[in-house]
Amino acid sequence: METTAAGAQAEADPRAWKWKIRKRVWDVLEAEGVARNPRPVHHRIPNFDGAAAAADSLGRLDVFQNAQCVKVNPDSPQKQVRFVTLSGDKKLLTPQPRLRTGFFSALESQMIPAGCIPEACTSVGAAKYGRPIGLDEVIKVDLFVIGSVAVDPSTGARLGKGEGFAELEYGMLRYMGAIDDSTMVVTTVHDKQLVDDIPVEKLLIHDVPVDIICTPTQVILTNTAIPKPQGLTDSSRLVKLQIIDLPPPDFEELLFVQGFTGKNYLPKNWAKFEF
Repeated sequence: METTAAGAQAEADPRAWKWKIRKRVWDVLEAEGVARNPRPVHHRIPNFDGAAAAADSLGRLDVFQNAQCVKVNPDSPQKQVRFVTLSGDKKLLTPQPRLRTGFFSALESQMIPAGCIPEACTSVGAAKYGRPIGLDEVIKVDLFVIGSVAVDPSTGARLGKGEGFAELEYGMLRYMGAIDDSTMVVTTVHDKQLVDDIPVEKLLIHDVPVDIICTPTQVILTNTAIPKPQGLTDSSRLVKLQIIDLPPPDFEELLFVQGFTGKNYLPKNWAKFEF
């Protein structure tokens, strides 16, 4: 009885069942030769063969064409999404990698020297050419682009790499009033990252679903019915976000994160997350 109870508890732990799906997808990408640098793709938002094609498909969508400000994650497979955004004279909002040195950087093509847009699409370039955005900034984000390890096209359920940064980025922008329930969430992935076994009933309130999936071969509208997070919320496990006041020119509101995310800087208030 005790063994059965322990097994059931382990199965219910989101870190356990989510890990099984992530590892399976990472293994497939590596085994079938579609993984691209940085390698290995395990423990990352995986880069993949066809990432640029998936980004270009996104760039042709009306929801992208009509957007003025696009938030794009800083991971390798979304580099082309960042390029298409800046090349299309749109404002790019991108998080600092792992939120180490701040929150978001805002970039626009007129801020970048001629020929330097490819550099601006890297983490170093975003910090070099971008303007820091604080939590008190008034900004409207028209499209939220997110990286994924696995995503279910039938429900819009999504798994990231397990550190919760995308959820925190989404929560921050909700806190700032930059996005709301109507803001479309889009991910670009390889077709082999499409899965059908993410249990929607086991998702947590801060897990971010996606509305649109772009792969190298198709565009999928998920019509997701999964509620989007309403902001930075308290949950049942332990990542503490604590305000640290830093003098200019550093960010005024930074949070020190402890827990399995490691030591990173994140935004405002105390909150607890499980990923």
